[in-house]
Amino acid sequence: MNWYLGVLKKYAVFEGRARREEYWFFVLFNILISMALALIDWFTGNVDPETGIGLLGGLYAIGVMIPGMAVSVRRLHDTGRCGWWLLITLIPVIGALVFLYFMVLDSNAGSNEYGQSPKSGEV
Repeated sequence: MNWYLGVLKKYAVFEGRARREEYWFFVLFNILISMALALIDWFTGNVDPETGIGLLGGLYAIGVMIPGMAVSVRRLHDTGRCGWWLLITLIPVIGALVFLYFMVLDSNAGSNEYGQSPKSGEV
């Protein structure tokens, strides 16, 4: 949970680097919270039948959109890539697969143009 809260504390910080752990724990908690909110929306009848999006789920998605993009950009920085690579997700299927590949890559050792490695404090 600390990784998730850490990303929220860096709400719109697009500089620096993020480890795989930080990114994937944020994604995991995002999915779990979204599923819980979807259930609450479904049980309370707050789901729009046309879009399938509930009130709480929609508000949550809007609220975590910027931190999600920020941690993705920091994760790209950690692999030595510019944050503009995030736009590759606009290409259907292939873009998502390439982006997923970037997100599972290991960090660049040492420092790169985006800062010191977040792993540098570890032994």
